[in-house]
Amino acid sequence: MAEQKKTTIVLFSGDYDKAMAAYIIANGAAAYDHEVTIFHTFWGLNALRQENPPAIKKGRLETMFSKMMPRGADKLGLSNMQFGGMGPKLIKQVMKKHNAMPLPDLIEMAQEQDIKLVACTMTMDLLGLQKEELLDEIEYAGVAAYLGDAEDGNVNLFI
Repeated sequence: MAEQKKTTIVLFSGDYDKAMAAYIIANGAAAYDHEVTIFHTFWGLNALRQENPPAIKKGRLETMFSKMMPRGADKLGLSNMQFGGMGPKLIKQVMKKHNAMPLPDLIEMAQEQDIKLVACTMTMDLLGLQKEELLDEIEYAGVAAYLGDAEDGNVNLFI
């Protein structure tokens, strides 16, 4: 019996289109029976944020970061063609017209396929993010855990 292939993705970007690419690749790899890990760090953590997180007492700097960062996958901006804030709305219209799944649905599909969604704990500390602010059913780990997955990976991507 062949050894199961592994795909790991570091999602560093907080851009809607780049996060979408990461999740399309991850879901595709899972469909081909790869064991898949997406390690969310820095701005990529915003894809895992809840849109309406519970109120959490934070320091001033952490509160400022929380307000400045997008809450949830659907609120991420585009890497290009912002058009004064209209870019994300336009791309979502085009996606709907072509029956493409929006990012929140791709994340849900990833969870249904048992893709390991990991939030970087060091970055969470730096940005003042708490577990209660992120989606349910994700994992929390540092870079050592990611490297453990990546060293056995057949495909390792940085997005």
